Amino acid sequence: MPIRFLRLAIVWLLLLVSIWVVQPYVTALWLSASAPRTVTPRADLAAAEQATIRLFKEASPSVVHVYARGTPRTSIFSDEQESRVQSGSGIVWDLAGHVITNNHVISGTAEIGVRLTSGEFVAARVVGAAPNYDLAVLQLERPRSALHPIAVGRSADLQVGQSTFAIGNPYGLDQTLTSGIVSALGRKLPSVTAREIKGMIQTDAPINPGNSGGPLLDSAGRLIGVNSAIVSGSGASAGIGFAIPVDIVNRVAAELIRNGRVPLPGLGIVAAKQDEATSLGIDGVIIVRTLPGSPAAQAGIEGATEDGVIRDIITEVNGKPVHSMEELTSVLEDEGIGKPIELSVERAGRTRTVKVTIADVSRLAQR
Repeated sequence: MPIRFLRLAIVWLLLLVSIWVVQPYVTALWLSASAPRTVTPRADLAAAEQATIRLFKEASPSVVHVYARGTPRTSIFSDEQESRVQSGSGIVWDLAGHVITNNHVISGTAEIGVRLTSGEFVAARVVGAAPNYDLAVLQLERPRSALHPIAVGRSADLQVGQSTFAIGNPYGLDQTLTSGIVSALGRKLPSVTAREIKGMIQTDAPINPGNSGGPLLDSAGRLIGVNSAIVSGSGASAGIGFAIPVDIVNRVAAELIRNGRVPLPGLGIVAAKQDEATSLGIDGVIIVRTLPGSPAAQAGIEGATEDGVIRDIITEVNGKPVHSMEELTSVLEDEGIGKPIELSVERAGRTRTVKVTIADVSRLAQR
């Protein structure tokens, strides 16, 4: 009896081993999809998907790729001239061929070209730039393709939580769509000048290098901002992107197209950096110099001496303390060109009141 049981167990063991060895071959023979799979039908796309697809189809023809070549320079390693090429995004603004982009996309360059969604490459020139707002307007030179101006919305009535969509050319990848929400409103971001851009829109829609100058859209496909900057330790999207509000863009673009420049409310002063004032224990705006013919110069405000001795420090505007050039600039922009203001100016421990009228100092700043 034990021998018979042992033989039976061996037979079953051999049978199981055989099945284990043969199983992959049987599976491959009978279950492999050696012919194309049958497509599983699906229902209609979700309403949200359809809306996003429609938004992209309608808005993407208004987004272009901007290329800018820097001034040629001679390499220290060879006698050949080298020139740096930078790229970003742009927005078709009108049927006349004006394109909106960031000033930092085209700043310091000698040649500019734009590739339209049709594939046509068009030369472009700068109509005007507003570094204080990081905006520039380009003019396309005789495009043959049809132009599709962007639909313009408003930024004043935006709310945190609204859906946002960004279209651009991150890392040179044309016509990339990303989405997110309005993360915050009213942010301030420094420009290349001493002025801050106020009212910036913060979004978590992924924005990367190359998105600069491209549109931030609402769920209706309307322009609500121009993507301008990201906050990231690595230089890639970290979910914190900033766009210039369309209400500012609308106003600045019109000024640049009409006059080639944007009026700049100011007093005609050059101030010391905030950290320099802090290191000296000074609370106020240290005047480094005044521009000739400016309201500040006419009011007797003086800059530092050649050997660095500080003369005048602005401490108040219209009776309210100011601690930095950014705060002073904000007051001047809120008041506007042509408005009179009172400054409290400290010199050698004594404070005097000076009346000045805010002027357009954009021409003075170019001297």
